[in-house]
Amino acid sequence: MRSPQPLRNGGDNSCSPSQPPRFQSTVAEHKLRRFNLLILVFRLASFSFSLAASVFMLTNTRGSDSPHWYHYDTFRFVVAANAIAAVYSMFEMGASVWEISRGATLFPEVLQIWFDFGHDQVLAYLVLSASAAGTAMARTLKEMDTCRASSAFCVQTEIAIALGYVAFVFLGLTSLLTGFRVVCFIINGSRFHL
Repeated sequence: MRSPQPLRNGGDNSCSPSQPPRFQSTVAEHKLRRFNLLILVFRLASFSFSLAASVFMLTNTRGSDSPHWYHYDTFRFVVAANAIAAVYSMFEMGASVWEISRGATLFPEVLQIWFDFGHDQVLAYLVLSASAAGTAMARTLKEMDTCRASSAFCVQTEIAIALGYVAFVFLGLTSLLTGFRVVCFIINGSRFHL
């Protein structure tokens, strides 16, 4: 399905003599810029919280007699999922800055739209599942004597898991916005209704 609008990513945007130039209001440009800035802010928040969750879990070592995060599979899953989400969010922040500054997507428009939406969905659910698994393990450790003997370990683990949940919220919000872009593309042939 061809887009009714001229190409935006490296294509020839010059209008032919038979087609008048397309009018685009400054109000629409400001809305587009605000929308892209909102996505960038959500990506920055998801990057910050997922990175913080990984760092909190990675630094959760007290001594040789205290439990370590890497002794538990679920806590390794929390670290890996949040680290992957942080790397992805950092890449997407760069793509958002590129799009805001240049007015074009990093990849071709169709690929960029589906890439963003699909990966936002997958990583949001990955972080949610890691946080849920970590919550179950933290509750199990509380029921055992582990948290009585080393409460600092359990508190820091719970903080890391909570940060993972917040990262999920921001990834979910970003996924809603990129879903809106997908719907606009399907209906209008462009990312935004301008």
